Amino acid sequence: MTRLWLVRHGPTHAKSMVGWSDIPADLSDTAALARLRDHLPDAPVVSSDLQRAVTTADTLASALRLPHDPNLREINFGAWELKTFAEIEATDPQTIRAYWETPGHVAPPQGESWNAVRQRVDSAIDHYLAQGYDDLIVVAHFGVILTQVQRALGISAYEAFSHRIENLSVTTLVYGPGGWRADQINHNP
Repeated sequence: MTRLWLVRHGPTHAKSMVGWSDIPADLSDTAALARLRDHLPDAPVVSSDLQRAVTTADTLASALRLPHDPNLREINFGAWELKTFAEIEATDPQTIRAYWETPGHVAPPQGESWNAVRQRVDSAIDHYLAQGYDDLIVVAHFGVILTQVQRALGISAYEAFSHRIENLSVTTLVYGPGGWRADQINHNP
């Protein structure tokens, strides 16, 4: 049995679609970070290779720090990167609405579909599950965490999008012989 402690990185304060852009996290809320650190087990920590996840993970790591994993990156928004929903809707309303309302194979121009993100992240998580960790802390992004919520709950991508995943929150999922279960989603210690 492996318990995954999925932590969303610290806030960026960006008001646009941030996927693969490497912008920093604001880690100035030391009290929130201390509560989060106290909530987490003494377990190996892996993160996305984007600095907002790396610096958050480095702040939380108390045990083994695993190499950064680019397969745990946020959704690649391609041509939509760093644009607001309103900006994209003004030029490509059908595609952006389909991306969020019927997630699956719809992809932003030069970006990746929800199904592609899910496949990438599932493969990365399966690699870590095969290592046999009892507990593993994964510091990643909104989309990454939602892919695993979808997986654990056996729900559609649209239903997964109904879940909030706040910055510095913890989603705890367990994988074992009986399959997946969700212990907590979007917990703020």
